[in-house]
Amino acid sequence: MDAETLYRQLRHLIETVPTFSADPLTAEQQQWFARARALIWETGDLTLRTGFTQVIGHMQGPYKTDLLPRLMQTLYDALALAELKAPPSAQGTFIPAKNSFERFVSINKVLKSASSDVLIVDPYLDETILTEFGSSILDGVPIRLLSDQATVKPSLAPAAKAWVTQYGASRPLMVGLAPPKALHDRLILIDRATAWSLSQSIKDFAKRSPAEIHRTDDTAQLKIAAYETVWATASIIV
Repeated sequence: MDAETLYRQLRHLIETVPTFSADPLTAEQQQWFARARALIWETGDLTLRTGFTQVIGHMQGPYKTDLLPRLMQTLYDALALAELKAPPSAQGTFIPAKNSFERFVSINKVLKSASSDVLIVDPYLDETILTEFGSSILDGVPIRLLSDQATVKPSLAPAAKAWVTQYGASRPLMVGLAPPKALHDRLILIDRATAWSLSQSIKDFAKRSPAEIHRTDDTAQLKIAAYETVWATASIIV
């Protein structure tokens, strides 16, 4: 199995972890364990194999819920190893559900990399992009927020107006609304050169389920060109 396939399958495995409360294990749980074992073995890492074997040997007993964190840590270690070997276009940041620190760090890292322009595309934008992540963008870098007329959250406009009042030209901000259903991605476009894709809207990112942010090197220029065109015809509200 090539590195990119292994990385993506490990990601999917972690996203689909079943609830381990039944005893004995259900067919679904047994199938999940079988896939986990196969992917751990694909890494070729002896330490990961040994750790997985030690945990799995006790998962049929009464302590399986106590052992689940150890099992998940083994899978996260395998994911990190696979990510190092995967091509840049496949690499990204995988954030477990309800991990607010990793959620902030992953998006913050992308936004801080901008030196001349940030365009954020998200049909469901709300004030979160400014209240939680706005300070990540360097002073003087223009921020453009592109959302959907039909699905943008009412809290975005007042937050954007307050931002403009407070920062003015030192942290320039514009908000544009595209026609309904014109936006098909959730993206952070950096300096009109790099595209990052988000698996969930920013307002909900990793709050209830695992999420991922990754570079889309293969399609970056196509996405940038497409959304610059949408931006050019969007209704500017701030």
